[in-house]
Amino acid sequence: MAVLNQSVPFEDVDLVAGDAPLREALQREGAEWAIEQVREAGLVAASAQAQAHSRRAERNEPRLITHDRFGHRVDHVELDPSWHWLLDGAVERGISSLPWADPRPGAHVARAALEFVWTHANAGVMCPVSMTYSAVPALRVDPEIAGEWEPRLLGGALCGMAMTEKQGGSDVRANVTRAEPAGDGWYELTGHKWFCSYPPCDIFLVLAQTASGVSCFVLERGPGMEFQRLKDKLGTRSLPSSEVEFRAAPARLLGAEGRGVATIIEMVTHTRLDCVIGSASSMRRGVAEAVWHARHRFAFGARLVEQPAMINVLADLALESEAATATALRLARAYDEGDHALRRFATAIAKYWVCKRATPHAVEALECLGGNGYVEESPMPRLLRDAPLNGIWEGSGNVIALDVLRALGREPAGREAFLAECELARGGDARLDAHLDALPSRIDPWGARRAVEDLALALQASLLVRFAPPFVADAFCASRLGAGGRVYGTLPAGLDGPALVARALEID
Repeated sequence: MAVLNQSVPFEDVDLVAGDAPLREALQREGAEWAIEQVREAGLVAASAQAQAHSRRAERNEPRLITHDRFGHRVDHVELDPSWHWLLDGAVERGISSLPWADPRPGAHVARAALEFVWTHANAGVMCPVSMTYSAVPALRVDPEIAGEWEPRLLGGALCGMAMTEKQGGSDVRANVTRAEPAGDGWYELTGHKWFCSYPPCDIFLVLAQTASGVSCFVLERGPGMEFQRLKDKLGTRSLPSSEVEFRAAPARLLGAEGRGVATIIEMVTHTRLDCVIGSASSMRRGVAEAVWHARHRFAFGARLVEQPAMINVLADLALESEAATATALRLARAYDEGDHALRRFATAIAKYWVCKRATPHAVEALECLGGNGYVEESPMPRLLRDAPLNGIWEGSGNVIALDVLRALGREPAGREAFLAECELARGGDARLDAHLDALPSRIDPWGARRAVEDLALALQASLLVRFAPPFVADAFCASRLGAGGRVYGTLPAGLDGPALVARALEID
């Protein structure tokens, strides 16, 4: 029987050619020089070959081998060759190292765009890539350790982290792993970590207790580090995450004793940036798949993309995606410019909001494909399963909201820098002006989430009012600034839905 009225896979396409918001942000934020590099990465990431590797890596999940046939401890993770193809592709393109290997203006923005497009190939590989990128500024606290390991990380070695424990989770000060001095600047770590990300890494940053309190250590994978099991996770199933036991594992102190959280904060800030980039990429993939399907599928006498109800949904998804893209690359520029006040405050706010929006976005994008989106042959179930990760990693919603609250009290320069950025759009839209006027000067724990959301929307609206086409900014301010709380696809009347959908995917 003939198969009729079906879409075709969203593969072998030029991701950059189809993504006007990404191209514009690359130019605007100082990395126009990287456009061809990003285009090449996008072409490979969207290729049928890369998508096949991703499906295979997800299907053939990692396997932990703790002992060899003779009973020797080996702690080896067996990974499908497709995983290595995907991970090697990210490392070879500098996503784990570009700003440190080539610190020219716009390097963090260029790397953000590379991560953005390569995540279309597979989100799981971005975990070790992100940790390696983020570890470098933390390692630089100790010039000797950085001098030894930074060249290796730039050459392809990988760095992981082992922070959380069963009894504490995000409350790392409740950690009970102990570090005992062993002489000559070395310590021995003994304890358990509930999450140890990417066990095949070459080194790990680990938090442990000393006599002075929680401290940070650099631990090389080897004797004394025993992996107990791999996590059976909701998403990123191609990525091995583990529990680990330390048995007098040799490690070196990084930073001052008792200052582990302060030492690791640079790594955390950079990985939070990657959470924003990853969620923005997830939204981009979702809206691209939805628009692509709607252009190829007919129902009730017309293409889906021509029907008003579907246009409303697609346009709304496109708005969310464009705002997230603009936010991610603007944040990356703050890292290029060394704008510590803005990046610390704005990264936490964007991490909360953009990551929170990714999961409902994936749900709605999947629904646009109907039953074809619900079956496992489609990329949409994986997109949906992976979407919550960035909201959990490096601080779930409450942790981030309370972090912003603390930053307001401890780092007032961050709030001032953030508001100054938002105020650059003052006078461009009356709805945004009113929203800026209503932003809270103080936040209490009960209202922390709502306050962070209002701040995030102020930044996104400011970026779109300044830089996006007027029909995009108008639609965003009309639908996002106010009471909110509605599902995607409820844009008010009078907006240019067809233009929003056309801008969402500029390829056929």
